[in-house]
Amino acid sequence: MSAEWLRRLRRGDPAERPGGGGGERERRPAPAAPRYHRPKFLRGGGGGSGEESPRGGRAVRGSGPERPLPWGAGYAEVINAEKSEFNEDQAACCQISIRRREPGLEEDEEWLILCSTQYLTGSYWALFDGHGGPEAAIIASNYLHYCIKQKLEEAVGGITEVHPPMHLSGRCVCDSDPQFVQEKQIHAEDMVVGALENAFQECDEIIGQEMEATNQTGGCTALAALYLQGKLYVANAGDSRAILVLKDNIVPMSCEFTPETERQRIQHLAFLFPKLLDGEFTRFEFPRRLKGDDVGQKVLYRDYFMEGWGYKMVEKADLKYPLVHGHGKQARLLGTLAVSRGLGDHQLKVIDTNIEVKPFLSCIPKVNVFDFALHDIKEDDVLIMATDGLWDVLCNKEVAHMVRSFLAENRTNPHRFSELAKCLVCRARGKKTGHQWMLDDSHEASYDDISVFVIPLHNRDVDC
Repeated sequence: MSAEWLRRLRRGDPAERPGGGGGERERRPAPAAPRYHRPKFLRGGGGGSGEESPRGGRAVRGSGPERPLPWGAGYAEVINAEKSEFNEDQAACCQISIRRREPGLEEDEEWLILCSTQYLTGSYWALFDGHGGPEAAIIASNYLHYCIKQKLEEAVGGITEVHPPMHLSGRCVCDSDPQFVQEKQIHAEDMVVGALENAFQECDEIIGQEMEATNQTGGCTALAALYLQGKLYVANAGDSRAILVLKDNIVPMSCEFTPETERQRIQHLAFLFPKLLDGEFTRFEFPRRLKGDDVGQKVLYRDYFMEGWGYKMVEKADLKYPLVHGHGKQARLLGTLAVSRGLGDHQLKVIDTNIEVKPFLSCIPKVNVFDFALHDIKEDDVLIMATDGLWDVLCNKEVAHMVRSFLAENRTNPHRFSELAKCLVCRARGKKTGHQWMLDDSHEASYDDISVFVIPLHNRDVDC
């Protein structure tokens, strides 16, 4: 990433940042508005349910008829869930236009206007769940789409080809180059996946620079969806979740990254670089933290290469704090973080030590792809994207049941996707909604910040 590019992003109109309790909002510098399309940022969106928060602002906010989102998507959030002063969830969506350009040439705004049909246009949505404060999530919501646009433009020559060329210049240095690409089965889809992976890494670097420059700490999870050339790409780094609710099926489009789900990757890193643990942790997994009386006993354990379990003679070194400790929502990486992938946290250290968490916290997303050409999309088929506050209390089947029932009851409502997003948020918070199909009152309620996108798939070509 060039320093000039970062300076260019820092210039421009300020964007809104959440203030305490949804009241007055302070301003912070934001990137310059892109020439291709100005993104619609959702922080503090209007059209809420009217429910007042304990701090005086609207507790549920979202999109309304006055500010339509791409594809007519619905959005809702509940903020300030009493765990922090600021809303740590952030959201953004926009259209991203990608064109072929020669290296070193600046964008020509007049060219974009006159030749608007000569570039690809995609749709983008993203959710960011901050931890340790909202700062990293705010930066990510301002920058990630810029990083994605840049990485797509760098590879656009391969994205528009069935078989990406070995050299973007069109040269064939070796006669076997085309054969190599075909044998490796490299397709345009792989170029988009690679661009998303590179964009997350670039955004992570930007967050690190910004946080260091402003002497701030914190990180965030990131869940992004990109529609491009008839395919939906969902990139996830964290514990937010996206699912496709189709007429007769539920398609998971992401998986949560937690210390438990990534135990082997984390343990393997500790095996390769034991100095990262500074003698304070053990990389081995045991069913519980061992005690002094366990020394000399054979106990169950797992190492990085093991899916199954074995027995290990306990040594004194095994009594150190586990690299991954706890189970379920209580599992922690180095006793510190509940997620194993995310952006930021470059300055985060284990308390009372010099052990950095970042080497174990990966910023690289897992990207899943949905090809619309292989499916018959119906009117009520939607993509649900939500932060973990929703999924902590509702499973995929429960959300799908709510989605199908609500949309069937509200076919004539032009704002039904926005209303559905608000209902999902309310249900997760245990609020009454007036719909008989909702779960019973005994269902567990979430007290986390919650952000939800409801994206109708049948509108996918409306904005593109």
